[in-house]
Amino acid sequence: MSEQRARVVFLVRVPAPRTEKFLAAYEQIRHLVADGVPGHLVDQVCRSSTDQEQWLITSEWASLADFEAWERTEEHRDLVRPMRECFTDARSLRFHIHAQTPDEARLAAATGL
Repeated sequence: MSEQRARVVFLVRVPAPRTEKFLAAYEQIRHLVADGVPGHLVDQVCRSSTDQEQWLITSEWASLADFEAWERTEEHRDLVRPMRECFTDARSLRFHIHAQTPDEARLAAATGL
């Protein structure tokens, strides 16, 4: 049996004066990870509609082992340091993906991606 895909979720608080720095750091990280970290599939950064200092960073991985291997590297720690310096609070959650709908083709058609 192959490993299940995984979703990693970070719920973070970024004070308004740090927002620009946080988003710039995220931009640097997301492109480097997307272009070369084994097992990384997709990520998003989302801002709360009711609390402008509450953010959600979510990423999907081929397996939780892929994420955990990346997380243990010195490169990971160095890369995320500028972003983490913007947080006043952070919580991390990890999930195995049990089921998904709609499928990627329907999602792409619905969103125009």
